[in-house]
Amino acid sequence: MSSRLSNRWCVAVTVLGLGLAGCATTTGPAAEDAGAYDPLEGINRPIYKFNDAIDRGLLRPAAKTYERIVPDPIRSAVNNFFNNAFEPTVIVNDVLQGKGKQAASDTGRFVVNTTVGLLGLFDVATGMGLERHNEDFGQTLAKWGFGAGPYLVVPFLGPTNVRDGIGLAAYYGYFYPFTYIEDDTTRLTFLALDVLNWRTNFLGATDMLDQAALDPYIFTREAYLQKRRDLIYDGNPPLEFFQID
Repeated sequence: MSSRLSNRWCVAVTVLGLGLAGCATTTGPAAEDAGAYDPLEGINRPIYKFNDAIDRGLLRPAAKTYERIVPDPIRSAVNNFFNNAFEPTVIVNDVLQGKGKQAASDTGRFVVNTTVGLLGLFDVATGMGLERHNEDFGQTLAKWGFGAGPYLVVPFLGPTNVRDGIGLAAYYGYFYPFTYIEDDTTRLTFLALDVLNWRTNFLGATDMLDQAALDPYIFTREAYLQKRRDLIYDGNPPLEFFQID
């Protein structure tokens, strides 16, 4: 079985698993409509502890080393490169959500940064007024009316929910650009660098988590749901989310 076919099989299994996790709770409230919906907390917490152990033992030390030894301009160029590689997915979701003007802007941004910005290593487009947006398949499903389903913690991937998990499966199965690199070593190198860059971007957030959270699981869950709610509503969630009983 080829590496690419194996990836598709893994995606199919992931989608099936997430779907089954949501089947028993299809009548429950969506997380963005009724706060945290976490009926699987008893399963999620051990997975959270597992992920935290991997992070503390491997990812966080690697990210801190990368931040310490790699000059800031190089790290910035790497971050720009991966942001640019994500732009086609943003554009597709712009279109799927009916955001025509934003799709045109993001297309222009991708073209400018890929050409003038040397494959995205330099973010030339922002200086031209073409701001970066964040759209993904989970947000698109939410805009189409799909409920979030229960909150989930996935091994190695971290916090999500059924809807966002399906969106992630679609992205990594068919839209993640490095999936289509034939050479296994090259593909895994890009994946490792992507993870390292992502983890480095969140070093400040995890330091704050260690200092501020009495219950890191709850803190992470609420931060994730609030961030996703903010993205779904483009930074303007309905006022009822801020009402206090």
